[in-house]
Amino acid sequence: MPGTDALRRIGPLLLQAQYLTATAMVRLTALDDSAYTHVAGSRASLDLLSSVVSSSSLAGTDLAHVLLANPFEGAQFAGYPAGDEAVRAARHAEAIPKMSGHLNDAVHQLDLCATGCHYLAHGIAEDLASAQDHKPPTVQQTAGAALSPAQYDALTALAVGGRLYESSTRGLGITRVATQDGTRVSIATYRALAKRSLVIADTGTSLLQGQKITVTEAGQRALAEPRPRATLSTAAATAPKVTVAAGVRR
Repeated sequence: MPGTDALRRIGPLLLQAQYLTATAMVRLTALDDSAYTHVAGSRASLDLLSSVVSSSSLAGTDLAHVLLANPFEGAQFAGYPAGDEAVRAARHAEAIPKMSGHLNDAVHQLDLCATGCHYLAHGIAEDLASAQDHKPPTVQQTAGAALSPAQYDALTALAVGGRLYESSTRGLGITRVATQDGTRVSIATYRALAKRSLVIADTGTSLLQGQKITVTEAGQRALAEPRPRATLSTAAATAPKVTVAAGVRR
């Protein structure tokens, strides 16, 4: 109802709309200053959030117009005739359509805010998921299968310096690995490291001259991890076997 009842009901809604505008403005500023702006699709999200700021502000303006159109009850200046019940009813009848129109406009703007916030949250989640899917794959296999102690030692030696070369033995070309510190690295171990992109050879050089082996960035990250320990099964497999002579009891 117009009058004091309208003030008591619309006043808190106006304050809530202003708070919504302030909150949306804070979120817009934070989003604009974040790393999200480098994600594909972020511009649309920023535009959408700015429309939420605009709609919430317009909703507050509409609610303020409701209060402006509200016929408050108060005494006239001295010398003016006091309004009777008929005058009061006429003022209410004139104000109600205006107030209802502004309320409907406020509802429409708040609906736009709710829809915008819904699509904004969904859009940001999709943008971030898409950015994660299209992020260049970092060649880091340590999160999957860990390096064996032998592979770790080989990688350590190759970080100091190593070459891949081909030697001729009995007419057949055999590819070998030579390290600067003299550590023996089998070709199988080298190929396992190369398959995981932890090392790379300079293919622009002939194998006969020797291709320089470089430890990649992923290989350097693997070396930054502690040296893996040999598992019990590996230790058991490499432990020397003790042969007990026949007929000898322990």
